[in-house]
Amino acid sequence: MESFVRVSGIAAPIMRINIDTDQIIPAKYLVRTSEAGISQGLFAGWRLRTDGSVNPDFILNREPYTRARIILADRNFGCGSSREAAPKALREWGIRAVIAPSFGGIFFNNCFRNGLLPVELPIEQVQVIADQVEAADGETEVTVDLELETVTTPSGEIFSFRSPAVLRQMLLQGVDEVSLTLGRSAEIAAFRAQDQAKRPWAY
Repeated sequence: MESFVRVSGIAAPIMRINIDTDQIIPAKYLVRTSEAGISQGLFAGWRLRTDGSVNPDFILNREPYTRARIILADRNFGCGSSREAAPKALREWGIRAVIAPSFGGIFFNNCFRNGLLPVELPIEQVQVIADQVEAADGETEVTVDLELETVTTPSGEIFSFRSPAVLRQMLLQGVDEVSLTLGRSAEIAAFRAQDQAKRPWAY
């Protein structure tokens, strides 16, 4: 797994509600022999025209948002089908964090396992960030810090967020559930020794 501590970069406001996983990565882009290149399908229905050419009106096709590291969105980002390809496509594109008031539950958990941080902030705070970004025509930076659990706006305001403790630790360390568990092998061995003394028949 890929670790995440903090990121500073351009934030792209895609302030729509209920952006589902099929909009993030349409199903036809899932039929592939390798995960490499999966970002070619990212937001394909919006990013590309019907003839396959680039849609210049979509934000990720416009400078400076082509270099976005963060996405700003409205409620229920990543809802819909449980496709792990959605956070994978975002990550391969270069996105490290998505800031929204709420997320689809499965998408939220999948983000942590794919080096992507989902940040939940009230819509009023997300809108403040979006307004500041748009006022600067995108030429400004937002900082997301998982260690401190803060988002710093372009003007320097600091908003706090919370992440599930275990998922946060996994992402900070860049480990999955198995590796995180094995990291406590000494505690596990001590428990087993105690338990074996109490219940030798079980061993």
